Amino acid sequence: MNSTVLSAARASFSALKAALAVVGVVALAMALLTPISEESGLPSLAALGLGDPFAGGATAAGTIQTSGGDQALEREQRAVIEYITKRYRVSEQAVGAFVNTAYRAGSEQGIDPLLVLAVIAVESRFNPVAESAVGAKGLMQVMPKQHLEKLSDHGGEQSLLDPAVNIMVGTQILREYQRRLGDTEAALQMYAGAFDEPTSTYANKVLAEKARLEALRQKARKPQTV
Repeated sequence: MNSTVLSAARASFSALKAALAVVGVVALAMALLTPISEESGLPSLAALGLGDPFAGGATAAGTIQTSGGDQALEREQRAVIEYITKRYRVSEQAVGAFVNTAYRAGSEQGIDPLLVLAVIAVESRFNPVAESAVGAKGLMQVMPKQHLEKLSDHGGEQSLLDPAVNIMVGTQILREYQRRLGDTEAALQMYAGAFDEPTSTYANKVLAEKARLEALRQKARKPQTV
């Protein structure tokens, strides 16, 4: 075989190898992307470490979460979410997450979640990244320097911009003031740093908002007629 023929053969062989390599890559990609039945016995995407990023399992931020299928509580939370969304012009999905967390925090701390939500309304109008001139942060405007020990398990001061952390810590602070003072109005004034303010302006604002939320609760919990 002369050198010209040999060179041509080698070139053809190289081209064939390259083509087969491309075919192999395409075939592998198709195999990974095409759904495989359980009966086939072939490994799934999960088994290959390629989980479906769009698969179910994650709970939407606005989903109402209640235990025991309490329909009255679900109606209550839905009414609260709709009210807050319209009154404060914030995302319903975000508000759903805030309300869920407030109810959970209230349950854990033994405090009315509507009081927690009323504090959020007055403090930040449901803005999770709000920050005051004196450094109070987040939904419940927690002062980080005064509560560092409560934040240590959550990653420190910046964790207050996480709505869930902010609500949990703010609720804990409010409950501590309630226990210490034995009075909700006084606890609210202390929470606002206005304990000695004689007219209780802050507490009155919070309690007025809580009364509006309470009216929604009472309406939602009325027996439903068929």
